[in-house]
Amino acid sequence: MADEQQQQQPQIILNVQYIKDLSFEVPNAPQIYIQQDAKPQIAVNVDIDAARLDGNVFQVVLKLEVDAKAGEDQAFLVELAYGGVAVLNNIPEEHMQPALLIEVPRLLFPFARRVIADVTRDGGFPPLLLDPIDFVRLYQQNQQMIQTEGQAD
Repeated sequence: MADEQQQQQPQIILNVQYIKDLSFEVPNAPQIYIQQDAKPQIAVNVDIDAARLDGNVFQVVLKLEVDAKAGEDQAFLVELAYGGVAVLNNIPEEHMQPALLIEVPRLLFPFARRVIADVTRDGGFPPLLLDPIDFVRLYQQNQQMIQTEGQAD
């Protein structure tokens, strides 16, 4: 009986994680390394794509863009598309989108964060540890934007 109840529980299984695309640029090297007195200003852009691969198997891609400036100069740019293949079991259709756009990115984020920390460190800068992302708030903002655009049409 316990096995049957466990099989009916909503479940997200992350089968594989991978770097789909990674770009790191230091357009002002080597001069930028000489003027590293000031803490760079960091802007982070987050986007999430989800697509059904087959049945209850989905690809979710967490896209992170980091733009770092030291004063007026570009310190570095990072673009990371970090993907995962997830199986969603026993999740009602009305909860599928929040599971794909909130829960799966929440599982992927710590690993994407590590990739960005490693690449910035390997690029000659202190490792950039991104602050945690509130994927619930991001999802809600996206839903409000979609509703606003729908009402404007």
